[in-house]
Amino acid sequence: MIERDQISARFKELYGTEPTLVSKSPGRINIIGEHTDYNEGFVLPTAIDKAVYVALSKRTDSEIHLYAEDFKEPYSVDLKEVAPSDKGWPNYILGVVNQLKNRGLELSGFNLYIDGDIPVGAGLSSSAAVECATGYGLNELFGLGLDKVEIAKIGQLAEHTYAGVKCGIMDQFASVLSKAKHVVRLDCRDLSYTYVPLELGEYEIVLLNTNVKHSLASSAYNDRRYACEHAVSLIQKKHAEVKSLRDVDIIMLDELVRPFDEDSYIKARFVVEENERLAKACDAMESGDIVEMGRQMFRAHEGLSNEYDVSCQELDFLVEKAKHFPEVLGARMMGGGFGGCTINIVKKGFGQQLVEALAPAYKNEFNLELTPIFVKTDNGSELVY
Repeated sequence: MIERDQISARFKELYGTEPTLVSKSPGRINIIGEHTDYNEGFVLPTAIDKAVYVALSKRTDSEIHLYAEDFKEPYSVDLKEVAPSDKGWPNYILGVVNQLKNRGLELSGFNLYIDGDIPVGAGLSSSAAVECATGYGLNELFGLGLDKVEIAKIGQLAEHTYAGVKCGIMDQFASVLSKAKHVVRLDCRDLSYTYVPLELGEYEIVLLNTNVKHSLASSAYNDRRYACEHAVSLIQKKHAEVKSLRDVDIIMLDELVRPFDEDSYIKARFVVEENERLAKACDAMESGDIVEMGRQMFRAHEGLSNEYDVSCQELDFLVEKAKHFPEVLGARMMGGGFGGCTINIVKKGFGQQLVEALAPAYKNEFNLELTPIFVKTDNGSELVY
C-alpha cells in the first residue's frame, strides 16, 4: 500500500503543486480461465490489494508531462503530437490518451505521476492497472462521463494499439470492476458479468513468483491467438454461424480442424475444455466445494503446459512440487505464461511453510529465488482522493 501523503509530496516536488486527484487501479489474479478471454469465453478474475496509483492535475497549456517512479524518468509530449514512444512505459498512458482523443473527448494538457506496488513481470497485470488507473483518473479530472466498462475497453485498446499486445478484455475488466471478497464471472463475448462470492473457508490464496519472464511471451501470445482464429476460420467453412471458439465443440474440432492443422486443433481444444473447467470450478465455488475447485486448477495447468504450451520449466516445477502437499488443494500457472506466478489454494497459515519447503529446491534447480506474494481480494478502480 502506497501512502496518499507520499504520492502528494512527490507530485509537489515534481510539479510544484498538489495533485487535483489520485486514482488507483489494482492488479488481478484469475482463479481459472486462461487464454479464453480473446476467444469470447469465460474468465474468473478478481482484483488484489496491490495497485497502480496515478496522481493528476490540469495544465494551462496542451503539454502532457509524465513521471514514472519505477523508472525515475520523466516524459513529455504535446497533446496534439501523441504517438507511441520507443521508451516503452509511456505507451500504456499515451495509448489511453489516444483512445480518448479518438472518441472526440475534450482534454487539455496535464501533469501525471505514477507509482505502484504490483510486482512487475509477475503476471498480475500491472500494465492493465496502469491503463485503467490512467483512464479512471482522466475521466474524473476532465469530467468525461465514461462508465467503468468503457474505461476497461479503452485500456484494452490502448494495449492493442500502443503496446502491441492483442490482449483480451479480462485484465482491464478485473482491474476496473472487481469487488472485494468476490470473483467476477465475466462473459467475454457480451461483457455481461456476475459476482460470485469467494469463500475459501480454511484456505487462502498464495502466489509463488518464479522471478522469470521468458522473452518469447509477447510473440507467443500473438501466435496462440492466430492458431485459435485459424481453427475458427476452418470451422466457418461448414458452419458460417460460428463466430469464435465460444461456439465450437470438440466434435467440430475433430472433424474440421484436426485433419488440416494439428497445432490449431490442440490449441483450440484447450480453450473449449478450459471453458468447461471454469464452469465446473464456478459450480464448485458456489457450493463451497473448494477441493473440486482445486482439482480443476491442477487440470488447467496440465492443459496450459502440455496443450496450449505457454508454461515453462520453472512454473511446471512449482506446480508439480505443490501437488505433494495435502495442504495445497490446487495450483496452476497464471497469466499469459512463460514466467510470472503460480496461484495456489493453500491451508491458512501453511503458506510460509510451503515457501520454505520449495525455495531451496527451486534455487538448486534454477538458481533463482522464489518469492511468495500473499494477496487479498480488493475493489476495482477508485479514487484515493
